[in-house]
Amino acid sequence: MNKELIERSNSSCELCGNDQNLTVYDVPESPNVGLDAKIVICSTCKDQIENPENIDPNHWHCLNDSMWSQVPGVQVMAWRMLHRLKSEGWPQDLLDMLYLEDETLDWAKAAGDHKDDSNAIKHLDSNGAILQSGDNVVLIKDLDVKGTSFVAKRGTAVRNISLVHDNAEHIEGKVNGQQIVILTKFVKKSS
Repeated sequence: MNKELIERSNSSCELCGNDQNLTVYDVPESPNVGLDAKIVICSTCKDQIENPENIDPNHWHCLNDSMWSQVPGVQVMAWRMLHRLKSEGWPQDLLDMLYLEDETLDWAKAAGDHKDDSNAIKHLDSNGAILQSGDNVVLIKDLDVKGTSFVAKRGTAVRNISLVHDNAEHIEGKVNGQQIVILTKFVKKSS
């Protein structure tokens, strides 16, 4: 089987064309077995596919050519990498031109690379740090607590906060034993 793959790939990476450090890569989530589920890639492509933190967007300009491959596995990986790089701008132009058969598109989508979490609600403190449920925060300003007669003082620690999932500016936490809603712009994350 490897001999057939080497012939199909002309002894070069089917994504970038490199002819060094080649390996056979099983494309994840494949509905097929055999040659259709495998592609030949170089160690650079493999490292960047498996370790998204190592992605070098400039390396992937090669997809401009490889996305036109007739090999479904190559099409799938090109589509997935273009989606991972979409924030760079240029990959969106290529995605707009790329056509995949329905079965191949379903395979490409199976890994979830196309899901855009940029619209997900993110709760940020006054310094821009991401807040998560269970975090501890400190108030950076004296706050009048509506419906009560007390003031939550600056420097008060609020432990084990919970997020208001439909509003990025609100969190909930206990101050003086009472559960209150706090604006994220008036807190800073603490350890």
